[in-house]
Amino acid sequence: MTDTVPATRVVELPTRWMRDHLHEALAIYGAAMGYGDSVVAGRYGYAVQHTERSGFRAVGAFTQTPQGEQLVGFGYGYLVAPGQWWHDQVRHALDRRTAKRWLPGAFEVCELHVHPEHQSKGLGRQLLHALVADLPHPAALLSTPDSPTKAFGLYQADGFVDLARGYHFPGDARPFAILGARLPLGTPADV
Repeated sequence: MTDTVPATRVVELPTRWMRDHLHEALAIYGAAMGYGDSVVAGRYGYAVQHTERSGFRAVGAFTQTPQGEQLVGFGYGYLVAPGQWWHDQVRHALDRRTAKRWLPGAFEVCELHVHPEHQSKGLGRQLLHALVADLPHPAALLSTPDSPTKAFGLYQADGFVDLARGYHFPGDARPFAILGARLPLGTPADV
């Protein structure tokens, strides 16, 4: 017997599939972020609303198990717009010049999570690149806990730059960093 890792495939997901499998995806979100069941359950309604936003796109990572394919990671995002909670929070966090340069027409990487048992295998990077590949938007924006996590390192390595640090979103005591990258990934950022 060899100690090989089963192949994992990363694919774009139809919106309908994402809606039908949100509970499965949000379980990964909870495990990856260390959130309890009540936080995960509270996120469901918002996630459904996200699937209805302009420019919605989702990707998933699947691994083969004896029972069939299993979702082990996912990401999704959409076009940011005034009036959306995250957009308006970020607009408040950024100075006027930075907001004007980064927010218009940007794609929000709203969720990007890999189950802890499948982390450190390159899946986060594969999901991120699949999610933003060939998007017609000038930039991708996201927020992540402002600490030296694997995710933070991934984003920095893939060209995301600091737009704001130490920001506190309502309902979460942790500080967050707001990061941005020009698209396609690898394009120099003009902060």
